[in-house]
Amino acid sequence: MNIPPSISTIIWQQPYPFLFTIISGSHLYGFPSPDSDYDLRGVHNLPVQEVVGLETGNETIEVSEIRESLEIDLVTHDVKKFFLMLFKKNGYVLEQLYSPLILTTSPEHEELKFIAKNCITRHHSYHYIGFAATQWKLFEKEQPHRVKPLLYVYRVLLTGLYLMQTGIIEASLFS
Repeated sequence: MNIPPSISTIIWQQPYPFLFTIISGSHLYGFPSPDSDYDLRGVHNLPVQEVVGLETGNETIEVSEIRESLEIDLVTHDVKKFFLMLFKKNGYVLEQLYSPLILTTSPEHEELKFIAKNCITRHHSYHYIGFAATQWKLFEKEQPHRVKPLLYVYRVLLTGLYLMQTGIIEASLFS
């Protein structure tokens, strides 16, 4: 995948070191359109003094910008928050962790993947069922109906089914 330079720039401008950053959204799911934005996700590591000190650091960083005619949305979480979401059976963080569209990585990224394999349970099915229901409601509200929201419904259902059958995250419809 050819990564536009503005994506690398926005990553390197962030205040904390990353364990990993990936591309998510329609690019990960296999159906980007020419005007698709770039959804960047990741995990950052706060310094100790910002975790246990009087003034805590940003456990979530959100940046939304247009650079070189590209809409870029970056959302990263501190490793502590990421683990809390992982333990709450959040399939979305699994999709981020195992995304093949890796922008930055580290040995800790590999360690997180190893740890997360033991966190996958049948309870993740509730995440995917609930998310599919939400996507379906959004699809029904739109007039006229568009294909892309319907693809999101199918993508969520297929990802959840595949995870329950194999224990493996596959977020792309077209892999």
